[in-house]
Amino acid sequence: MDIAAIRAGKVKQLPGADLEEEDLSGSNLRGVNLAGANLVGANLSGAKLEGAKLEGANLLSAQLIAADVRATLLGANLMQADLTSADLRGSNLRGANLMGAKLTQASFAGAFLSGANLMSVNLKGVDLRAADLRGANLSGANLHGANLSQADLQGANLSNANLEEADLRGANLTGANLTGANLLCAELEDANLHAVSLVGVCLVGTSLEAVTPPPQEVKIPLKIAEVERSKIEE
Repeated sequence: MDIAAIRAGKVKQLPGADLEEEDLSGSNLRGVNLAGANLVGANLSGAKLEGAKLEGANLLSAQLIAADVRATLLGANLMQADLTSADLRGSNLRGANLMGAKLTQASFAGAFLSGANLMSVNLKGVDLRAADLRGANLSGANLHGANLSQADLQGANLSNANLEEADLRGANLTGANLTGANLLCAELEDANLHAVSLVGVCLVGTSLEAVTPPPQEVKIPLKIAEVERSKIEE
């Protein structure tokens, strides 16, 4: 296989290609068909993958640091991949597996992540504005300070997730599972919490005044209600 030609972007059809542990860092892979390709351990740091087709590709432990990954990754395996500072804006990651992936400073704004597996992933401070996360598994994920404004989280599993100081303004959380979640000082203005139970959820420092449905319809744990009442009495 002519790796030099691939790196230069001269080869556009590579479906099912075996590129395991290949050094493709800085490569021009715009629009390349890599559907079902084996990219286990491959180095794609700094690569240009805009418009590339990577559906079903195996990117286990691949290096994608600062790469442009605005691509189709439908059902791709990104377990333990390093996507630090990667650009995934608008990417199609429906059903992708991102367990154990490194996502520090990555951008998922407008990305399609419905049904994706992000269980226990560290998404601290990550940009997920207007992302489609319907039915995604975010159980135990660290979303401290993450930007989830206008995100679609309908039916998402956020059980035991850390959403401390997360921006959820305008987010749609209809039917989401927030069991045991931490929403300390989170922003929920104009968020939709229809069919969501907040029993057992930490809401200290979080205002529910502008959420849907109105606060009186939301189940607030007694301990939180007592905290709010004590503030008023003070």
